[in-house]
Amino acid sequence: MENFLLLGICFALGLLFRKLPQFPESTPKVLNGFILYVSLPSLVLYHVHELKIGVSAILPTSMPWLVFGFALLFFFIFYKLKLMSFSTMVCLVLTAGLGNTSFVGFPLLEAYLGKESLGYGILSDQLGTFMVLSFPGIILASIAMDGKWNFLTLVKRVLRFAPVYALLFALITRQIEYPEEFKIVLLRLGDTLTPLALVSVGFMLDLRTIAGHGKYLVLGLGFKLVLAPILVYYVYSPLKDDGLLFQTILFESAMAPMVTSTVITIEKNISPHLASLMLGIGIPVSFLTTYILNLLIKGNFI
Repeated sequence: MENFLLLGICFALGLLFRKLPQFPESTPKVLNGFILYVSLPSLVLYHVHELKIGVSAILPTSMPWLVFGFALLFFFIFYKLKLMSFSTMVCLVLTAGLGNTSFVGFPLLEAYLGKESLGYGILSDQLGTFMVLSFPGIILASIAMDGKWNFLTLVKRVLRFAPVYALLFALITRQIEYPEEFKIVLLRLGDTLTPLALVSVGFMLDLRTIAGHGKYLVLGLGFKLVLAPILVYYVYSPLKDDGLLFQTILFESAMAPMVTSTVITIEKNISPHLASLMLGIGIPVSFLTTYILNLLIKGNFI
């Protein structure tokens, strides 16, 4: 419950700050910079280093890759049919193709499936969602920024993404135990990600822009909250005998757009208003859609 309360407060603060002269238009840029260079790397350093990796990690970590690939194909078709711009396509792939598998995902998993599901949830988030964002996600965002494919430019863009260095360092030092004091510092710095990101998105959120983005918003949220879970249900249905694993994967696929991918989309100026709408409206709507999904599971309809 406290996570949901934090969501509401931070969104409200973002909306309030937009009205105050003490917070200039550059406020989201400053907040996003702190998130990308401090908050997110701190979380990666801690969680990837501490993560227990085994054969069982393959299935939950494969889901975000599948959904992202499906999103890329789905929205690319609309782009090729000239029904949306390239920038809009990339925005929707990065927001609808990546889910909020941690901040919103973990509390909902615990509420609906119990603490036992969190192990699978962490694997899906850290080795799935974050890995997709770090590599194909950043590459796609870089192409949208430059307007063309250039291998050296893409490599430079990826190498400028601070969390990639944190990821590599965490993997290299996995056999070395971090001091407890260092772990506490990493966690406290990482805890700033969600509040700052939600304030930033709240600041950017302008419901008046729905008029210009309405059809793309419906398409994007329809994919993320309805089509993606349907795809995952059929692909992973052979796992039904392992109820907890199957249900965790299904729930994680049904989460709202990812906070970090939305921040990156806004930071790189890739349809930023659409991105903020996807997250700002997607999170509350996802509470309803995941509740319906839970009723379907508990009622043995799926």
